[in-house]
Amino acid sequence: MGLGRTLIIAGVVLIVVGLIVTFGGRLPIRLGQLPGDIRYRGRNTTVYFPVVTCLLLSVILSIVMWFINRR
Repeated sequence: MGLGRTLIIAGVVLIVVGLIVTFGGRLPIRLGQLPGDIRYRGRNTTVYFPVVTCLLLSVILSIVMWFINRR
């Protein structure tokens, strides 16, 4: 019972991630381009630190995991 439930949850998560990647350009919030993400463009170098994007994803995943473990 535990393995089956885990596989179903993993499948749903993969479907949701796939939909976000597919339709991500149409969302009003573009992950990776949020205010607070640090970009440095030099003459020959580009450095990118998605600080706010990582924080937002961490909060969302923490809430989802809290709901899953609450049962």
